[in-house]
Amino acid sequence: QPGLRLVFCGTAPGTVSAQRKQYYAHPQNKFWRTLHKTGLTSRLLAPSEYPLLVEFGIGLTDIAKHVSGMDCQLPRGSLGREAAAALRMKIKKNRPRILAFTSLTGGQRVMGSKAAFGRQQIQICDTEVWILPSPSPAAHWNWDETVWQKLAERALSGRPKTS
Repeated sequence: QPGLRLVFCGTAPGTVSAQRKQYYAHPQNKFWRTLHKTGLTSRLLAPSEYPLLVEFGIGLTDIAKHVSGMDCQLPRGSLGREAAAALRMKIKKNRPRILAFTSLTGGQRVMGSKAAFGRQQIQICDTEVWILPSPSPAAHWNWDETVWQKLAERALSGRPKTS
């Protein structure tokens, strides 16, 4: 929706999330704990409470909207050009202050193969773009909470959104 300060974007819902119809629902996923720990939410939310994120100025989406599973299980093309273009159009229309990809794979599919963790040099219109280490238990090998903390500091800095 328009007016959000921060939108998190995954690649596609994982199996547990798809079954429960809740974002980041795997019990070992670090997403909800990290939102609270970094100060993006004032309390620890359960995955079932994801609709409450708008009260914190936060939205959720995925690149692939009609499939689920681990990235390696997704049908060919699910994270391709068309899906990336559709996401870009959604961001241009709704203009959040910050778009944060919750995985390197997702970020690279939209921002290019050379994109790395952290704030990106290229924006989508006037939306800042960040790429974060995945909170998924399957991606534990690249977990680094410091990038999430830097994003939270930026998102909470109160910089007004330009229209």
